[in-house]
Amino acid sequence: MSTSVHTNTSALVALQNLNKTNDKLADVQNRVNTGLKVQGAKDNASVWAIAQGQRADVGALGAVKMSLDRASSITDVALAAGETISDLLNQLKEKVVAAKDASLDTAARNALNADYKAIVKSIRDAISNAEFDGANLLDGSVASIRFIANADADSFITLQAKNLTMGGAILEVTSTSSINTLTNATNALTALQDSITQVNAALGEIGSQAKQIEQHNRFVSKLIDSLETGIGNLVDADLARESARLQALQVQQQLGAQALSIANTAPQIILSLFRS
Repeated sequence: MSTSVHTNTSALVALQNLNKTNDKLADVQNRVNTGLKVQGAKDNASVWAIAQGQRADVGALGAVKMSLDRASSITDVALAAGETISDLLNQLKEKVVAAKDASLDTAARNALNADYKAIVKSIRDAISNAEFDGANLLDGSVASIRFIANADADSFITLQAKNLTMGGAILEVTSTSSINTLTNATNALTALQDSITQVNAALGEIGSQAKQIEQHNRFVSKLIDSLETGIGNLVDADLARESARLQALQVQQQLGAQALSIANTAPQIILSLFRS
């Protein structure tokens, strides 16, 4: 290698190596700062594209979970109201059976009838208040409600409503019924027994649907966790490894700077050649 004051090859090589080290050091520092080994398409186009697709699925599944959470809340409210109605029907039966006693005087029968009317009103109130976010499964306002079940929004879970309006096919007891006479009490008992059986069966069906929604919601949550783990495997940096690289590159940077400094002093050797 020739010695020249115009071209310092050793310094150029040392500078190139130092620049490479600095570039690597900057990359490692970015990975340490962000926790990501693939931050954008420039880092690894194919991996970034796959990760972006998975992130889109995670976002869509988040919307699915929100829909299922709403479905769970609607069924929870309906079941809470339905179970209250079932309990009230049992109380009604106690009053009706008591009213079938032919030996009751007018005052006692009127007292039972007043209690009966109060319980009937409570049932009516429970039905009308069984609403969550504008949806009521018990008052006959809807026949069914569909909820999103997958990230492509082309699969649904359908929640079937149960019409528990009084005097209907399920809850045969009417809001105007009474037990103020033995005949009325006999008629009320027949409707009440049918109502108890049918209401409990309807609540069982709502409960089964609620269980299905809960299980699917749990599956969606696990799927989201799996996708996020998969994305992490693709783009997350191994910080333990990056820490080791960072320390190694910092040492290389210092050595490179020192090598460049030594190379820059090489042309001064030429002066010694011209000393007398």
